[in-house]
Amino acid sequence: MTYETLNVTRDERGVVTLELNRPDKRNAMTATMIAELNDFAKVIHSDERIRAVILSGRGDMFCAGGDLSWMMAQIEADRPKRMQEARMLAEMLRAMNELPVPLIAKIHGAAFGGGVGLTCICDVAIASENTRFGFTETKLGIIPATIGPYVIARIGEGAARQVFMSARVFQADEAARLGLIKIACPGPELDATVEAEVAPYLGVAPGAVGRTKNLIRMLSGKIDDATIEASIRALADAWDTDEAREGISAFLEKRKPQWADKE
Repeated sequence: MTYETLNVTRDERGVVTLELNRPDKRNAMTATMIAELNDFAKVIHSDERIRAVILSGRGDMFCAGGDLSWMMAQIEADRPKRMQEARMLAEMLRAMNELPVPLIAKIHGAAFGGGVGLTCICDVAIASENTRFGFTETKLGIIPATIGPYVIARIGEGAARQVFMSARVFQADEAARLGLIKIACPGPELDATVEAEVAPYLGVAPGAVGRTKNLIRMLSGKIDDATIEASIRALADAWDTDEAREGISAFLEKRKPQWADKE
């Protein structure tokens, strides 16, 4: 598998490492990355030799969320185009969430916005203890819409209310308490901790693993077509607001938005 924004390798055990590969842009998601992640998911669905996938980010951080120039393009677009882009994002998240193999996140540096969404579609997330997290969308005048179903499924409404709306940046120990990640470990131990998480899957029946993962989703019953469609509309609506235009413009212009405390 060769991609523009992803680096994919597979070892002799059938363990795939999927690395977000835009380090100069803090691995922010673009339309190209979204499409390539969706394609990656389709490939994994059709390859029975794969036992597990490790999702990581190249460079200084895991993922900064959505690329701001991509989001600005949605603000300038018409409603059908906004819906199309929001749907691409939602379909990618769903496809990755429904991988028939274990998906394990190896997180370092920071995960913001959509980067936390990627964390929540993983079966297990391990982070270095100095990693920062934040749902930064409201700071930009938008909302964490398409990632919302996966975040709520991971941490529940009560925990989401603590961090979903404020754009507050929090540390890995709080992320572990909230249930976003399984554990925060010292940076030098991150690789070994992730490998310890992968190891048990190499001794169990891969087909049974995939069927069990599907059973979990079926029994939870939380993320259905209607929920995903509502999240798509909500994101397209958010991009249509004056707040979104002002928030993203302010960020790109390196100034505070009109609603921010000026002190």
